[in-house]
Amino acid sequence: MKILVVEDDKTIASGLEYSLQQDGFITVLCYNANSAKKAIAKELDQIDLCLFDLSLPDGSGYELCEEVKKYSDKPVIFLTAFDDEVNVVMGLDMGADDYITKPFRIRELLSRIKSVLRRYNKQSNTQPTTSIDIENITINTLEGKVYKWGEEVLLTALEYRLLLIFANHIGQVLTRTQLLERIWDVAGDFVNDNTLTVYIKRLREKLEDNPQNPTIIKTVRGLGYKVGG
Repeated sequence: MKILVVEDDKTIASGLEYSLQQDGFITVLCYNANSAKKAIAKELDQIDLCLFDLSLPDGSGYELCEEVKKYSDKPVIFLTAFDDEVNVVMGLDMGADDYITKPFRIRELLSRIKSVLRRYNKQSNTQPTTSIDIENITINTLEGKVYKWGEEVLLTALEYRLLLIFANHIGQVLTRTQLLERIWDVAGDFVNDNTLTVYIKRLREKLEDNPQNPTIIKTVRGLGYKVGG
């Protein structure tokens, strides 16, 4: 597995490179956006995951994420300073998969990397399925029905579409913008931010054992929502 690491702090970069290599990864290390763009152009097809610092001396991780996603759906994880955390939502809207806040523990970072890679490998290797399980919820995509503890739960068409979006992105933080865009694309109807809030609330009331303390559709403060992972 090859990882593109872009980090302008050479001390952090060296530590990352050493730890990743010790864990069996091959690394491509860049200290700025310009060299990273060259690496992306030259060997993106050989790279399995990108690790981008958000703040770079000659650009940003946003630009690099956009560059990667323009050519390939490679997984991207952001490294961000605490003050940048609220801005990660922009990166998630671009298609980034996860972020980790500095200072971080290397074990946690390695765990996040492996989790994202497993998700991508599962998506690319599995055959189309007619059943998706999320805790005690089962979605039968062939029938278009949803079951909780084996009992059918009646959902509206838009509630079902929203649940499918979450089911197809298990473990991934989805921003409100991403959800709105996907519902718009699929439903062809106008859905505003307030309507989305209502549908999230309705789904929780139908699926969660305790809607006030949801364990299936979880809120990621300042970013969006996450199911599983």
